[in-house]
Amino acid sequence: MAIKISKYHLVNVCLAIVMVALAVTAIRYYNHYVSAFTDITIESKVLNESRKVFIRLPANYDKSKAYPLIIKTDGNFNLDNWDRTLTAQRKAGEWDGAILVSIPNKFWKTTRNRDLVPPYARQEVNTEPRPEFQTLLEPNGEAHKFLKFIEAELLPYLQTHYKLNDQRILSGFSAGGSFVLYTLHTKPELFNGYFAFSPAAWYDDMSVVKRFSDFLKTNNPKIKAPTFLYLTVGGAEHPLMLEAFQNLEATLNANPNANLMWHSTVNPNAEHNDNPKQSLAKALVDYKEFVQRLTK
Repeated sequence: MAIKISKYHLVNVCLAIVMVALAVTAIRYYNHYVSAFTDITIESKVLNESRKVFIRLPANYDKSKAYPLIIKTDGNFNLDNWDRTLTAQRKAGEWDGAILVSIPNKFWKTTRNRDLVPPYARQEVNTEPRPEFQTLLEPNGEAHKFLKFIEAELLPYLQTHYKLNDQRILSGFSAGGSFVLYTLHTKPELFNGYFAFSPAAWYDDMSVVKRFSDFLKTNNPKIKAPTFLYLTVGGAEHPLMLEAFQNLEATLNANPNANLMWHSTVNPNAEHNDNPKQSLAKALVDYKEFVQRLTK
């Protein structure tokens, strides 16, 4: 028996589908592109696009006081945990407070791999090795442009609007972790603290590991000031992630530097997305101890 559907009902069904789609998009936009803190937009000439930035000020923020700066590459991911941890450590007297700046990926287009994958690695993350005789040219990452945005546009903006001291941390997770390592081996002077949570250093046949290793072997003098690196991975992560982590530890052990202090941690049974949550508090405490040693 044929079922007749009136045009009226068909229009209502279509409208309902559109409304649900709009609602889902709005929720995704809010979760991804709106923070619980101060959101600003920087018109970037370097990236030729508008970039949103989340700024969390410490409780009882004092404009006349200079604060440490933390720049985080992963937007809203783990941001609530950062807020809780910084608040708890301030109350415990471990931190006086810090200005936390988190950069989300663009919402309407894919920019994460473009911005965070180093320019010597394939932008489209691939666990398979490059073909020996590759003819198709794949686009590489553009982390050099994103780093220039941070150096030439974001940092000057923050220095203009906030009073900062000389404690500066760059933190990133996964692709953001590889960006942290890329920044350390290309512009080590920009920050004195580097947190690489589950860094995707295995990208493109371990290219990040290889470049970082080459830097430690041949360019150690570039680290001219005391610098701290916190490196961590979850014990239940992908074997490639664990292999890259072990390779990074090996090259750090084999190429010591008087100005580079580093700590590494494997969190047993931690999955990829759980590892940053389990690593943050220790990373901040270890960095603070590093700073305190410098002042003694």
